[in-house]
Amino acid sequence: MMPSDIPKVVPLTCHGHSRPVPHLSFSSTVEDDQYYLISACKDNNPMLRDGITGDWIGTFLGHKGAVWQARLSTDANIAATAAADFSAKVWDTHSGECLHTLQHAHICRAIAFPIQPSPRVLATGGYEKKLRIFDLSRSSGSGSNSNSSSPTFPSPTNGDNGAAALTSYEIGPGVHGGTIKSIIWNQDYNILTTAAEDRKIRWWDLRSRHPIVEHTVQGNIGSCELNTLATRPNDPGILTVAAGKSVYLFDGMNPGRLLKKSTFNYEVASAAVNNETGRLVTGSADDTWARVYDLRTDEELEVQKGHHGPIWSVSFSPDGKLYGTGSEDGTIKLWKACRETYGLWR
Repeated sequence: MMPSDIPKVVPLTCHGHSRPVPHLSFSSTVEDDQYYLISACKDNNPMLRDGITGDWIGTFLGHKGAVWQARLSTDANIAATAAADFSAKVWDTHSGECLHTLQHAHICRAIAFPIQPSPRVLATGGYEKKLRIFDLSRSSGSGSNSNSSSPTFPSPTNGDNGAAALTSYEIGPGVHGGTIKSIIWNQDYNILTTAAEDRKIRWWDLRSRHPIVEHTVQGNIGSCELNTLATRPNDPGILTVAAGKSVYLFDGMNPGRLLKKSTFNYEVASAAVNNETGRLVTGSADDTWARVYDLRTDEELEVQKGHHGPIWSVSFSPDGKLYGTGSEDGTIKLWKACRETYGLWR
């Protein structure tokens, strides 16, 4: 095994969760090169942290079931969480206040914002096998559905505990053959990607509400994320899918275009890439290690040890200088991924 060209340093360990961490996600870079990290946890309590230091900022209180996925808007002003209590929630990241509760008929597993700042819409999916788009700017009965710049929203079927429910519509009823595990909003606002337990990755056009292409993967899907870098303006990114014993890399600009498939001798639970430095990081369902590979040759460069459970989520920071891992052991670790001094590694 070749040594990595990045010196070994101790990772930062983020404590606070009491159950497994199935998902973590970074915001884009906001003011003064700052960015944030949000974690979903089976302890019902998603947490917001400083992305560079891992310092705890706050916990979003209100879910009554395991939180499966959590994301921040591009500007980090709002957060969204998908949970086993049959709901998704939208949060103000400054006050911690719950802005909206979106009721579902079953467990909510996946959630996504558009990449644009100050998003007015949100996508959800889960055990219902329904891809739904919610309009965060209008509630049903507000009489403002005449806005021609956005889709026409039929009246929702599920109320919001007596509050005015947000209007929503479903994309492609009956198409998903299994639980929706991940939703990704592409750089092109009109294109969404879903990863489902029927082992299919689908690219959807919001205008036609139909899939435009689909790709069948071998094995169960562990993670599906769009990896973009703030250091590359308008970077279309690489859609990185961990499924079975493989990592699939799709072109972030051209739906369905497979750039590369890398296969390993273990079940890949999670994966992330940094295209600028040519690094691929994987988490495994079979052990507790994060492995770092050369993206182009698949040569193993490093094995990062420190977790005490499988790594269910891997994510690079927006500047690519560190990556986070979320584990079954209830901790998040931040690993340095650059040569220079950075953050708390000085």
